[in-house]
Amino acid sequence: MSNRLAFLALALLAGCGGERAGSEAANDLSRDLQRVPVDSSATLGDHASSSGATVASEAMPVPAPKPKAPAPKPRPKPAPQPAPAPVVHALAAGATVSTAVDREISSKTDKPGQTVTSTVSADVRDASGQVVIPAGSRVTLTITEIHESENKGDKTGKLTLTPSSVEIGGTSYSLEASATALDRTLRDRKTNAGDVAKVGAGTAAGAVLGRVIGGNTKGAVIGGIIGGAIGTQRAVETQDRDVVVPAGSRVELTLHGAFIR
Repeated sequence: MSNRLAFLALALLAGCGGERAGSEAANDLSRDLQRVPVDSSATLGDHASSSGATVASEAMPVPAPKPKAPAPKPRPKPAPQPAPAPVVHALAAGATVSTAVDREISSKTDKPGQTVTSTVSADVRDASGQVVIPAGSRVTLTITEIHESENKGDKTGKLTLTPSSVEIGGTSYSLEASATALDRTLRDRKTNAGDVAKVGAGTAAGAVLGRVIGGNTKGAVIGGIIGGAIGTQRAVETQDRDVVVPAGSRVELTLHGAFIR
């Protein structure tokens, strides 16, 4: 009898335990159904377990792509700078330019209308000290008048040089100026037919004068000698002498108008 009562007590305890287990299982199922649904498209962080089976870890959210930074705006081009004003080089009227003639000028060989050149000897500067005509520039001059000296009283003969242009750095600029040959000289020519004719004319005149005065041949001879001496003196006094400007001689230019380049 006592054994039967113990068995019933155990049966009752087992029934109570089963009901409690069922109730707890029902509660667990209800909680699982109420969980937030998981995005099935999310990539699962599967990894292999130590036993070789693949284990699914919790899904990792895919980060949203970062927005691209806007492209930098191109820098505006700087405004073009105005061209600098051209530098003006100028000399006032009256300025002088020292040059040296490049070849000899002679009334024996040169004629009016021919040209010669001279080289600027030193830099020519304006009032501010800027070089306007640099040394080495070439000046073109025209021989407008040239004539030998025909008598002893003429100490210079005739020579006129007119500057027309100056070349600076390969560019030619016109000049309004006059030129003076500072080292001109006179060079005696050899006796020519004209000088002999002067002597002959003097001799003939003396002979005629002697005949008239003396009335005989002796007087004519004496008169001829005297006339020849007079003719020789006349020839010396009127002997032609060429105007000469040796190569390298100084030729000074004087501006008659403003020079601008």
